[in-house]
Amino acid sequence: MNRFFVALAVAGWAFAASAGPVSMAVPGAQTASGQKVLTFIAKDPPGQRCNGNLQVAAEVANSYRVPIQLLPASLAPGLPAPAVFYGTQLIVADGKDFNGAASYQIVADVLEMEGVPHQAKAGLLLDQAVRRDFDALKATIKAGGR
Repeated sequence: MNRFFVALAVAGWAFAASAGPVSMAVPGAQTASGQKVLTFIAKDPPGQRCNGNLQVAAEVANSYRVPIQLLPASLAPGLPAPAVFYGTQLIVADGKDFNGAASYQIVADVLEMEGVPHQAKAGLLLDQAVRRDFDALKATIKAGGR
């Protein structure tokens, strides 16, 4: 009976450990000054299920003062693609959280929790005319160019 409880405790500990935040070795995860970098990893060749994440990168750059890098999967061996990391913290990844499909809100929530500063003045993506065209572009990408 004691073995059963020990096995149950070990299984519970393993589950709790696996449920925590995922951290991976992301190339260029920090700047030289130690600031975390927002990394978007795209499948090779470009345009395979990653265009939406690149649009999210544009929206994030429009609102937050954070270094952003876009990497093809070939420069991030062993990491899932598509994926998004803040420093070494996994936000979304293929086969994991959100199956690799980031949204502005998912990324913004992480950046807000980390206290990342906003741009002094938001970029043009918030302008109504530009936003309408941007949303139309995103819809075209989601529809596969139709």
